[in-house]
Amino acid sequence: MSIILSIETSTPICSVAIHNDAKLMANADLYLEKSHSNSLTPLIEQLLSHCDLKMKDLEAIAVSSGPGSYTGLRIGLSTAKGLCYALEIPLISISSLDSMTVQVLNFQKEEASVYIPMLDARRMEVFYKVSAPDHSEIKEISNLIIEADAFQDYLDNYERIYLFGNGAEKTKDLLKPVSKKFIWIDHVNPSAQFFGKMAFDKFKMSQFEDLAYFEPNYGKEFYSPNSKKKSFLDLNR
Repeated sequence: MSIILSIETSTPICSVAIHNDAKLMANADLYLEKSHSNSLTPLIEQLLSHCDLKMKDLEAIAVSSGPGSYTGLRIGLSTAKGLCYALEIPLISISSLDSMTVQVLNFQKEEASVYIPMLDARRMEVFYKVSAPDHSEIKEISNLIIEADAFQDYLDNYERIYLFGNGAEKTKDLLKPVSKKFIWIDHVNPSAQFFGKMAFDKFKMSQFEDLAYFEPNYGKEFYSPNSKKKSFLDLNR
């Protein structure tokens, strides 16, 4: 029995789940803005209580590795690292985009198609990844400013291109006139409940992160109005 706690905080949704050998035991997704810092720990405690588990029963912690919200990812990772350190258990990282693709592939899987999860990165920019129907990687995690010819290679080689996530919505007006091959799937968000198999596979293969040095993939360099640091894309706007 391998009890793994999963934490997903890359978007405004605060999401927690508990899996036993990849089978979902319980999950909770809280759709409240800026709720991570106040709600994450109580959600974890409530889920453990509902499953009649104690912290000491956990075998590993799986946490979102991004891309996504800088603040959200930091809160999720610091909580996960603290628990791993205190409980002396390993840390596992899971891509936010992969959790979205798994969610879609659970009910929509077609050959000759590609699956493109997108997270909003402000303006017309998105974080995205491209996967095949078997979830194998076609295009690694990248950021992109959406233009009409952004996915031309996939239009030439695949029958359908599925787009989903909170970054996909803003592509509709631009891409709908380009081709009927584009299909949008609404209401798909990163969620810890879809970490199960990916986290368990990494657990079995001991693919763990270094507690001292692991950092999320923020997608681009953090920028605040009081900071002199900007991403490459910001500098070219």
